[in-house]
Formats: sequence, structure tokens, C-alpha cells
Amino acid sequence: MEIILREEVEKLGSPGDVIEVSDGYARNYLIPRGYAVRATESEKKRLKHEIERAKKRKAEKTEEAQKLKTKLEEERFIFPVKAGENGKLFGSVTSKDIAEKGSKKGYELDKKDISLSENIKELGIHKVPIKLFDDIYANLIVEVVEAKEDEE
Repeated sequence: MEIILREEVEKLGSPGDVIEVSDGYARNYLIPRGYAVRATESEKKRLKHEIERAKKRKAEKTEEAQKLKTKLEEERFIFPVKAGENGKLFGSVTSKDIAEKGSKKGYELDKKDISLSENIKELGIHKVPIKLFDDIYANLIVEVVEAKEDEE
């Protein structure tokens, strides 16, 4: 029997795969548990339509991510922080701080997507990669400056 998988099934395939299995396996196990549906013409058309919609959505998100990347790479995130001698900070700038600064500037940044290997603990300009979508990354320019006395 020809079926279309709705869920990942070990040693069979991924969702959307059209495969041939024995009639008993399909009728008694896969279909009743919702892992698959019969591969009728209407189901094949529906699957094709869903795949096309998913591709279109992905293309739109990729385009949005490219635009956001361009905007973010032109921005400068400035953090005035207290620092001691030799430019060492009292504290650090974290991915959470960067995400909050981004939201203040009108960007929706998730701290989990900010690839900060360790918190920033020195004054200066740092490039911080952030994952926007799939394999699209932007390099944020994070400038850590010494806070003036009146900024406290």
C-alpha cells in the first residue's frame, strides 16, 4: 500500500515522504496511530500544496532576514559601563543585555540566537554574531565604552 507519512517514523522516513509498505503494517499500525495516511490523489495534491506553501513561507522569511541583517549590520550598539584600569569592566555585557538594547531600538532579538562565546568583559568594539534565520547570521557591532560619572 502506498502511504504518505505525517510524522517521523524510524527506518521508514520523514513527514511528507510517499512510500510503499505492506497493507497490514499500514492498516493496523501506521494509519490508526496517525503516523500516515493513504496516498490517494487528493492527499497527494494536498501534500504538494503544503510543500509549495512551506517553500513560499521560507522564501519570505529568508528575504525578511536578509533585510534585517542589512539593518543590524549598520547599527551600533553602545553600552556605557563602569570600568577599572586597563579597560576591564566591573561586570560584563551579556547576550541578554544585547537583546534588551535591540528591543529598545525596535528589533526583536532573542538572547538564545546571540552567539556570545563568553560575556564581554573589556572596553572596545566587539563583533557579535546573531542567528536571524536558518543559515543567515548578522554581525552586530557592540561598542563598550566607559561610563561617565554623570551617566550613573
